[in-house]
Amino acid sequence: MASNFTDMSRICVVGGDGGAGCMSFRREAHVPKGGPDGGDGGSGGDVVLVADPQLSSLIDYRYKHHFKAERGTHGKGARRHGKDGEDLVLPVPLGTVVKELDPASMEPLWQIADLTEPGERVVVGPGGVGGRGNIHFVTSVRRAPSFAEKGVPAKEHWIELEMKLMADAALVGMPSVGKSSIIARISAARPKIADYPFTTLIPNLGVVRAQDGKSFVVADVPGLIEGAAEGKGLGHEFLRHIERTALILHVVDVTGGYEGRDPVEDYRAINDELTAYTADLAERPQIVVANKCDLPGSEEAVARLAEAAAADDRPFFAVSAATGKGLEALVAKTATEVASLRGAITAGESVAELNERLERERRRRDAATVIRREEAHVWRVSGEAVERMIIQTDWDNDDAISFLQHRLTRSGLFDRLEKAGVREGDEVRILGFAFDYEGERGDDLADLEEPEEAIDDVDADE
Repeated sequence: MASNFTDMSRICVVGGDGGAGCMSFRREAHVPKGGPDGGDGGSGGDVVLVADPQLSSLIDYRYKHHFKAERGTHGKGARRHGKDGEDLVLPVPLGTVVKELDPASMEPLWQIADLTEPGERVVVGPGGVGGRGNIHFVTSVRRAPSFAEKGVPAKEHWIELEMKLMADAALVGMPSVGKSSIIARISAARPKIADYPFTTLIPNLGVVRAQDGKSFVVADVPGLIEGAAEGKGLGHEFLRHIERTALILHVVDVTGGYEGRDPVEDYRAINDELTAYTADLAERPQIVVANKCDLPGSEEAVARLAEAAAADDRPFFAVSAATGKGLEALVAKTATEVASLRGAITAGESVAELNERLERERRRRDAATVIRREEAHVWRVSGEAVERMIIQTDWDNDDAISFLQHRLTRSGLFDRLEKAGVREGDEVRILGFAFDYEGERGDDLADLEEPEEAIDDVDADE
């Protein structure tokens, strides 16, 4: 069973390429001067993640890591537009956090979305825009445009999928303290239970209903050991599943287990690991649960643990997963705490608001145009919008280059170049192309060519 559980994966997603627009003119015997009739290219399909409540793992992405949507088809004459590519929909479990990765270091750059609601969707591999046919470029002075736009190829993205359990409360503690036995007692969950360490290798979820009708979701997280925050033992593999929980149920074996450990030292060791992982977990509301208190000789350990919990101002319950002693009171207290904490969380930024903010940030990044100096008289221009104009231009067509000049002027790019310090005669590079800046003369792109050196190898001088 453990081999079928995967809670983190990195995948490469690519939308479909956009189809090219068509340059065509109406040709009919009885129409001597037919106008332009080139159709648009179809847009490429998107790669879309959808939150699926039926999934409990990212196992589908353990072995397959590359996903590409369908491309759009090219436009044709007689105003026939190309077909849009089909979207590629990838289901993921509820609670999946999606992050953009740096393709070089494979380190997270920014968060894309947090999928917590059934059916929630996010586009992670946008399809390329289809090129416009020449019917779009007719003006009062340009009656027969002899150019069309190329389709935009989709960009390859590496993203990280990280599943964090959607639980209200989490049972945490050392290995074999009885967490699985407790969740089996208070919910319908049936985890594997045995009397040896590390029986639980995957998190388990259970729905618990208190006598007053309140309910909550509890997670049984595999046992932690000292050094877990640094990745020892199961470490980071499961500490992430505690991050979403509003309440921590800290389970301590008052018998000391096989090794005869001191319960109070265990209690402090686990809290140290939570603090080391993230300071927020140290401040998370916590209920201390002394388990196996039905066994003879446990009274002194229970009393010392209760004293330690009181010193930290945390509620304390002595229970027995074997007999059920104290579990009803624990469930009632947990349900009350969860209901209160849910209200406090609602007052903050909701997941929907978070995703809206992340989408606004993405659009702002895509719309941004960056101008930076690469050498004394060499400048680099980058940005989704300006690069799209370059990609869609047919560089073998003078009319298409003239139209690009018009678009760049209207976009304000040349004004921004002046303000950035670009002077006449400086070289300006966009993607794999370069041109000499000629100021106000308006023919900057006339001598556009590919630079002799490899652009990616130039060190930027910020």
